[in-house]
Amino acid sequence: MFSIFKKKQKGVVDLSEIATDMHSHLLPGIDDGSPDTTVSAELIAGLQDLGFSRLVTTPHILWDMYKNTNETIATAKEELRISMTDTSHPPLKAAAEYYLDDHMDELLRNDSPLLTIRDNWVLVEFSFLVPPMDLKEKLFALQIKGYQPVLAHPERYTYLSGNKGMYDELKSAGCYFQLNLLSLTNYYGKVANELAQYLLKKQFVDLLGTDLHHHRHLEALRSSPQLTDIAKQLLDAGRLLNPTIQF
Repeated sequence: MFSIFKKKQKGVVDLSEIATDMHSHLLPGIDDGSPDTTVSAELIAGLQDLGFSRLVTTPHILWDMYKNTNETIATAKEELRISMTDTSHPPLKAAAEYYLDDHMDELLRNDSPLLTIRDNWVLVEFSFLVPPMDLKEKLFALQIKGYQPVLAHPERYTYLSGNKGMYDELKSAGCYFQLNLLSLTNYYGKVANELAQYLLKKQFVDLLGTDLHHHRHLEALRSSPQLTDIAKQLLDAGRLLNPTIQF
């Protein structure tokens, strides 16, 4: 029987040394990522072909748009598990990408357990238009509750190009930074690429992620051979934490 989970074919892009992709949107039908289990399976197979051996999928929890909870995420993961009869796919863990909004504040006030990438690591994001006025307070509230904030794609907050000192402040506050692999191309535009290069130069990048939503992302990754060398350089420098995410 034909299996989409074939062995990884030797290709131009090899991200196997990263081991774990810790930012993606693979669960069917619960955010702006995969719409159904068929697409989910295709995207997972594509990530496996790129070399990833473990996947942490991180659906949005953004209360104005995606009212996900631990329960809706668990249900979508179970739906995907049941649909995937071939067991040769990479292990999949479900965490979340939390938008720093009032709902997130409520979760923390109520001591609601957050879905983590690893141990106490929580992936967070905020607006691409303007940061929250109380950004540092929100991050501190996470830390007070015992969580390690991981800031998703800091290079995509392009308004920080005029205030790069904010990156220093966030790092000093204890944030991990997760860079989108496609930001190392011009996929998100010139400014995002320039900020990605800036963060690499500052040695601020702790984690790499695909932030995979759809087939266009997958094809862009496949056609970006420079990502192999960039990832290897970061790994050789001992700065990337992706391989430590194991389950």
